[in-house]
Amino acid sequence: ASAAAAAPARRRGRSPNRRPSGRERHDEKITVYVSAEELMDLEHARLVLRGEHGLAVDRGRIVREAVAVVLADLESRGDASILVRRLRGR
Repeated sequence: ASAAAAAPARRRGRSPNRRPSGRERHDEKITVYVSAEELMDLEHARLVLRGEHGLAVDRGRIVREAVAVVLADLESRGDASILVRRLRGR
């Protein structure tokens, strides 16, 4: 079998039922730099989720969920998606 055949198929778009991973080991990694304010906002969200909603999740889980929501919106709404609008400054 060729290397291309052995590699996992790359999907175009996301299944509407696809959920971000929860608490599990992840083999892939990216580094994202954020401002101090963005980090504080993320930590505040973590504490609100825990204190007000009973959800003990880490910042990575919050980020994965947020990315899944934004990508699903992009897939379904395209040019009208929140991501496109924000990146265009609207």
